[in-house]
Amino acid sequence: MTHSIQTPEDIEGMRIAGRLAADCLVMVGEHIKPGITTAELDRICHNFIVNIQDAIPAPLNYRGFPKSICTSINHVVCHGIPNENKELKRGDIINIDITVIKNRYHGDTSKMFSVGDVKPFAERLIRITQECMYRGIELVKPGTQLGDIGHAIQAHAENNYYSVVEEFCGHGIGKVFHEDPQVLHYGRPATGVQLTEGMTFTIEPMINQGRRHTRILSDGWTAVTKDRKLSAQWEHTILVTSSGYEILTYRPEDESFPRIS
Repeated sequence: MTHSIQTPEDIEGMRIAGRLAADCLVMVGEHIKPGITTAELDRICHNFIVNIQDAIPAPLNYRGFPKSICTSINHVVCHGIPNENKELKRGDIINIDITVIKNRYHGDTSKMFSVGDVKPFAERLIRITQECMYRGIELVKPGTQLGDIGHAIQAHAENNYYSVVEEFCGHGIGKVFHEDPQVLHYGRPATGVQLTEGMTFTIEPMINQGRRHTRILSDGWTAVTKDRKLSAQWEHTILVTSSGYEILTYRPEDESFPRIS
């Protein structure tokens, strides 16, 4: 498996794209409330990316995807398509996945939002899934193997009685949206690709309340849990530095976790 190594110029481009994606995710948060449709959220993000950031929403027309963001509600695992008829309801949980292209570089990030007050079991799933992502990120440094990251994520999820989705994974990213290496969120320590300085990739665990199994709906994109139990996901784009990591899509809300190690 080959993977790209970013030059200093590439890294600066990735920082800019990552910051724009993070800013869009922060911006849309104030619009998450009961009654808004996912199509409205898509329009808000599209207009912000295109008109304010002077950037490109990477998902739009990517392999036929029809919208500018992904909106995945409750038992939707990932790749939910914004819809004029899908209104958010109080108690829903939703993942919004943003990827921005700026000067050919991609910044890719997602987070979970609660719509009003949600049940304690949903809050717990959101929190543990974010912890899973952080468990993976904190291991990133030259010499770490991807199996170490996957194992740490899987162990934390399963220790909390959740399951890890295996059909979807993190990925290398740069001037290409999705490239090697595949970053699995499960695995065995001391296996897989060894990290080297200059690699950029996403860590984006999808954690299910019930069983790990998923299915794709007839639209060809939307992945849901087979048992219709809740799923959650968090995502950051990560740079491997000489001594650790840098989170390229860092947001103010991450302040309890180091941006750079």
